Amino acid sequence: MKKQVKKAATLFLLACVTMMSCDTSKKESEKNMIEKVSFGKTTDGQETELYTLKNAAGMEVKISNFGGTVVSWTAPNNKGVYEDVILGCDSVAGYNKGVPYFGALIGRYGNRIANGKFTLEGKEYTLAQNNGVNALHGGLKGFDKVLWTATPIEGEEPALKLTYTAKDGEEGYPGNLSVEVVYTLQKNNALKIDYKATTDKTTIINLTNHTYFNLNGNLDSDILDHEVTLNADKFLPVDKTLIPTGELKPVTGNVFDFLKSKKISAGINDTTDTQIKAGGGYDHCWVLTDSSKTLKPAATVYEPKSGRVLEVFTTEPAIQFYTGNFLNGTIKGKNGIIYKHRSGLCLETQHYPDSPNKPAFPSTVLKPNETYQTTTVYKFSAK
Repeated sequence: MKKQVKKAATLFLLACVTMMSCDTSKKESEKNMIEKVSFGKTTDGQETELYTLKNAAGMEVKISNFGGTVVSWTAPNNKGVYEDVILGCDSVAGYNKGVPYFGALIGRYGNRIANGKFTLEGKEYTLAQNNGVNALHGGLKGFDKVLWTATPIEGEEPALKLTYTAKDGEEGYPGNLSVEVVYTLQKNNALKIDYKATTDKTTIINLTNHTYFNLNGNLDSDILDHEVTLNADKFLPVDKTLIPTGELKPVTGNVFDFLKSKKISAGINDTTDTQIKAGGGYDHCWVLTDSSKTLKPAATVYEPKSGRVLEVFTTEPAIQFYTGNFLNGTIKGKNGIIYKHRSGLCLETQHYPDSPNKPAFPSTVLKPNETYQTTTVYKFSAK
């Protein structure tokens, strides 16, 4: 009888352990599940979706298939409190009204192309002049305004694969370009973005992401006290229309030196600097000191009040640091917040602006027998 009781007790304990294990696995699984909800309709009546990636640490990243847009992104402060740290809108209706590329995937060519023209294999191509006389961020309907095909990938590190094919001649660019972008939320509170593309005709390409960060956790504030480090010993001076002059200028001895961490406010209002005047602040491309195609540190941002730290790693040769100079208090964002002047900063990893017109710059040409492939990682922590 005692043996039977002992055996029954053992079986009961095993059952409890199994149930606890299953319950724990279920909870972990639920933490990493990808949720999908409606994000509203575009101006032409197309339904859009919003996907939420969650990791076990507590980070949540919301991404829409409209423009491949990162809509919301929570990160912990030094007390472990997760708050949204990026600018965006509550639904696609906000983006329909026109916003300055909040969180969007940018293509076919990120940044500016002078006079909306370039020549490739002896043929001149004309693009929309949607930024003064220049072409900017892919045109009137760039990758930030199209519907991507979304495929959720569940697991310990949940991911969202987005695909889109830009047709030959779309926005003036040559070649049918097949693009794949995968957002992966990693265990260590990093969001990895893998870009891949192929073409059936020689074309140009420069993909990036245009998320506006504000590490305060209060999007109704500016980013002037954020402390920035850029692992770049040169930057690209620009003309009055923000097109690079072709010079690679050392950062030492001027307000573009972020080799050591410093507050954005330290140089952003130095109107004695002609480049600050040209950009209305920082809106320039920094050339990374490490020019290799390996994943390397590019930038670090530290916000003293919250203790949040953002690190950027990339395989790209450069990074555009932009300080929200054109935000002017006319855009209502999430939770009714009005985005004021310099309430967000961007760190857009990329090739150089206007490369198709600057033979000395690293090439952005993609041929039919090649695969375009880059990776950028944005990693959060706190101290």
